Amino acid sequence: MKLYNTLTKKVEEFIPRNKNEVSLYTCGPTVYNFAHIGNLRTYISEDVLEKGLKFLGYDVKRVMNITDVGHIVGDADYGEDKMSVAAKREKKSSYEIAKYYTDCFFADCDKLNIRKPDVVSNATDNINMYIKIISKLLDDGYAYIADGNVYFDTTKYDKYYELSGRNSDDLMIAVREDIEKDDSKRNPFDFGLWFTNSKFANQELQWDSPWGKGYPGWHIECSGISIKNLGEYLDIHCGAEDAIFPHHTNEIAQSEAYLGHKWCNYWLHLGFLNDETGKMSKSKGEFLTVSLLESKGYNPLSYRYLCLNSYYHNQLNFSYEILNGAQNAYNKLKNKVSKLNKGEVDNSKYNEYIEKFSSAIEDDLNTSNMITLVYDVLKDDNLTDETKYAIIEKFDEVLSLDLTKVTKNDELVSDKHDYIMSKIEERNEAKKNKDFKLADEIRDNLAKEGIILIDSREGTTYKLEV
Repeated sequence: MKLYNTLTKKVEEFIPRNKNEVSLYTCGPTVYNFAHIGNLRTYISEDVLEKGLKFLGYDVKRVMNITDVGHIVGDADYGEDKMSVAAKREKKSSYEIAKYYTDCFFADCDKLNIRKPDVVSNATDNINMYIKIISKLLDDGYAYIADGNVYFDTTKYDKYYELSGRNSDDLMIAVREDIEKDDSKRNPFDFGLWFTNSKFANQELQWDSPWGKGYPGWHIECSGISIKNLGEYLDIHCGAEDAIFPHHTNEIAQSEAYLGHKWCNYWLHLGFLNDETGKMSKSKGEFLTVSLLESKGYNPLSYRYLCLNSYYHNQLNFSYEILNGAQNAYNKLKNKVSKLNKGEVDNSKYNEYIEKFSSAIEDDLNTSNMITLVYDVLKDDNLTDETKYAIIEKFDEVLSLDLTKVTKNDELVSDKHDYIMSKIEERNEAKKNKDFKLADEIRDNLAKEGIILIDSREGTTYKLEV
């Protein structure tokens, strides 16, 4: 199997440390708000990676953190803890905020068929591990105490810029807006491991430590949770591409300083989801959540289908027009698969396609080719319907698009899809002829049948009111 490794900046063969056993760590959400669909694209890609590895025969143990303390607005060592901001905003405790948004996150994951990791660990449940790591870093001279806070000295780790490919000149104060001067630090790029003399007023979550009552920095959490649950060596670490610096850069520095050896061999970073304003975020534009897409008539798996048609490492553009196209294609695909039946399988043909699918996984998770193979199976006249069904059912262990799962809505789509598409075409023709009265009548009549049309510049799709 080959994967693009951010650490080496190239696609290279994946070789786990222990034969077929893979240790996989994926950065989890900071649970101060709902996850937007850009966040969830990362988890879809990680889900495909985990399921793809298992498809190839690897035994995968995946660990993910839940950040419920210490993640500062701006991802640096100044500002407010995101959890504290949310607690003030909603007039709840930080624990209540964390519980609510963690549940919402996993509910969204369920809708997108994202498997829950083997181990999910809250940052607040691992305070003793952070203290253990920080204590050793202090003893070994990699960390220091200043104004009551504990900082990692980045000048003591000579490979600090290896992952990001940056250098100290790139990060000079006044060159980047997100670097502010902190007089407590020896160097401007040092980062907080533990805060006791907090810059952030009214911090709710604090614990006793050898350095006084306080709370951990954001970066120490992933190192602590990974090492605690996966040991001193990690095969693959995943996260969004904006985590390369500073988060993953800082994880490597503190982990390898603590362990005394190389920590993780493969770093996979997932591309942004962009809308017309640029990188999708919670702070600008329409807050695009799975629930919002559902309210507009979209099946969450149409969004998963959209993501799978793009290379995980590339940025992906999003618009409702693009999603409409994906939903139409997904509905048509489900409709075709629904006409297949279970039965006796031609094993030679079956194995041939499984090998092709395995090759697509091995080709740096080429999900676009995986989807293409589904269509190739459907078009292959040398395959019986029963063999097609079995192959697609196997593919879906990785794709997780519910291609062979039949729901009540799927039955309705199967029964009505051709009819609906013919009415949409009839309506399009009416609009082309400027017969808007007829076009409205077709739309209204379909609505009475529980068929709601969704128009966009790229065309028309539909949803069924079951």
